[in-house]
Amino acid sequence: MRRARILYNDTLAGLLTETSDGEYIFQYEDEYVANHPGQFITFTMPVTTKPYKENRLFPFFEGMIPEGWLLEIATKNWKINPNDRMGLLLACCKNCIGAVSVIPIPEEEDEE
Repeated sequence: MRRARILYNDTLAGLLTETSDGEYIFQYEDEYVANHPGQFITFTMPVTTKPYKENRLFPFFEGMIPEGWLLEIATKNWKINPNDRMGLLLACCKNCIGAVSVIPIPEEEDEE
């Protein structure tokens, strides 16, 4: 299972999880829901207490992954399969242009 903290303007907005069976879950943090009810990360994922679930990486996060020559550099340098979309998101999207950042949660921290 791989996870990441999703920040919106340096505020923890929620957690993105890829489960061992390939399902993707995005859950807004309760504190974010209470303090920022109208500040969604994307129009397709309004702020709610209910988790979003998909069998594929959510289109919003998919759109953050580099394309073209930059994708080629990322896959070669980090030895990530171009089809490993979560791996690319975790490796490439910490300091993206825009308000949303993806901060990987190390597996050791996840086990606590």
